[in-house]
Amino acid sequence: MAAGRRRATLATVAASAGVSVATVSKVLNGRSDVAPATRALVLSLLAQHDYVAPPQRRGEPAASDTVEVEFDDDLNPYSTEIVQGAVEAGAELDASIVVSIRRSADRTGGWARGLVAAGRRALVAVTGELTGGQLGALSRARLPLVVIDPLNLPRTRVTSVGSTNFAGGLAATQHLLGLGHRRVAHLGGPATAACTQARLHGYRAAMEAAGVSVPPGYVRTAHFHYQDGVEGGAALFDLPEPPTAIFAGCDEIALGVLEAARARGLRVPEDLSIVGFDDTQIARMASPPLTTVRQPLREMGAVAVRTALRLAAGERIESHHVELATELVVRGSTAPVTTGDPTTGASAATRVDAAARG
Repeated sequence: MAAGRRRATLATVAASAGVSVATVSKVLNGRSDVAPATRALVLSLLAQHDYVAPPQRRGEPAASDTVEVEFDDDLNPYSTEIVQGAVEAGAELDASIVVSIRRSADRTGGWARGLVAAGRRALVAVTGELTGGQLGALSRARLPLVVIDPLNLPRTRVTSVGSTNFAGGLAATQHLLGLGHRRVAHLGGPATAACTQARLHGYRAAMEAAGVSVPPGYVRTAHFHYQDGVEGGAALFDLPEPPTAIFAGCDEIALGVLEAARARGLRVPEDLSIVGFDDTQIARMASPPLTTVRQPLREMGAVAVRTALRLAAGERIESHHVELATELVVRGSTAPVTTGDPTTGASAATRVDAAARG
């Protein structure tokens, strides 16, 4: 290589070929999952650019891209699904995935620099509350960021991956209305979370389209935790006219509502129908199995990692926000109103009322 000439990088070759850095890496490593025409083009450009792999110290393993997947709360069934998708994408792209838990208060001034010093190429933050200062620190450290299902973000362009939360809330509520329920409540997550607001808007849209009013106290927000479902469900059952169906903001909340119903002697789904959101493993293990809105969590984790690595390679991405489709999965926790006037849900409501009175 001529003196003073800059060493060609994988990103240089990838840009010339119009492919991702991961594809160039696969060609260099002799991977078979690259189309012959693409392989020939990449090999030609590697020679054209006089590409030379960075020297590797004796005894050290070959370097690979490392993406940090950072959660701001303890791992749970929701986050486990995302990790699974991230790890699968990492294996596909020959990248390492590091999983960490870091509360918002721990993201101090040296946080971003520490990630770079540790060799991270990009950061995937899950349901994080990121401040303008924290985003600025990542920008100064030149560390690409992708956020999954953000709770809230400052008014700036941040790359994020989510799901069709409005459509999911709409489908969940329409399912309950289609079963004859009219006293349908919504027990959601944090009121300021973008996903909570979208699911709530879907719920309200379905209720309004069906000409069904939402009584006072029928919409409650808390956190995405089991205990919030227990307490929120109990509060709904204490209303003068308790609901005969509840759309919960996540599967954990829904399981809490199941427990609150059991404590009141309510049968699910005979007396009370419940719909969750996420379709995590606990939805399938619940008794009865939980009707829920499937959020493609593994796919969200995989898309976030792929996008983060594209940003790290200097590639231009098509959109700064991607929404993956949700799908209603009907199981055993929902059923039609048993008897009585289908416009009022009289039979189920009578039993719920009796249970609420204790």
